[in-house]
Amino acid sequence: MRFDVITLFPDFFTSALESGLLGKALAKQIAQVNLVNPRDFAMDKHRRVDDEPYGGGAGMLLKPEPIFAAVESLPILPRREVILMSPQGQPLNQPLLQELASNYDQLILICGHYEGVDERVVEHLVTREVSLGDFVLTCGEIPALAIINGVVRLLPGTVGKVESLKAESFEDGLLDYPQYTRPAIFRGWEVPEVLRSGNHQEIDRWRKQQQIQRTKERRPDLWERWIETHQTDVDRE
Repeated sequence: MRFDVITLFPDFFTSALESGLLGKALAKQIAQVNLVNPRDFAMDKHRRVDDEPYGGGAGMLLKPEPIFAAVESLPILPRREVILMSPQGQPLNQPLLQELASNYDQLILICGHYEGVDERVVEHLVTREVSLGDFVLTCGEIPALAIINGVVRLLPGTVGKVESLKAESFEDGLLDYPQYTRPAIFRGWEVPEVLRSGNHQEIDRWRKQQQIQRTKERRPDLWERWIETHQTDVDRE
């Protein structure tokens, strides 16, 4: 998997791309990240990448020329997506990360700044817009890093135990179950007896009940979607 990040601040990614599982995955060449600064493709001696919007208004917009030139300088892999980080995009969630990890060889991530980008970038270059949620950030580097992290961890070889990817929040449309480790008693708070019983059938049943209960209480939106296709599972519980 190849990631090409169009960013005004390449240094933003330095520490994150060298840390933890993500850093190890990149070191093993499970994926590669290429950082491209659109200032290197600016049309004037001042390397200007922004300008005032036509029609007036507050703030500045990223100009189209440097962004188009930056993207067009990249190699073209057979399965690629050009993604703009934008609060107007589709919400980033686990199914989207799975789609990107499974269906693409190259993700070009354009990090927005200021008041956004010239609309011609959206209309004629971008193939998808993605948002972290209904809020506005100062830059597109944060959601771009979230996509890189979320996609790379799904690629074969990143996570040691593949089973751990299957039993976590959102994988089945539910939140994760509560988990405990030693000691069995800490400050008077005990690990549930069922988890210490050794009865794996009962443990699986308890965990599923906890997933259902947590999702119902904490994320009614997820619960409503899940119950539409899993009513039989609820009845069995």
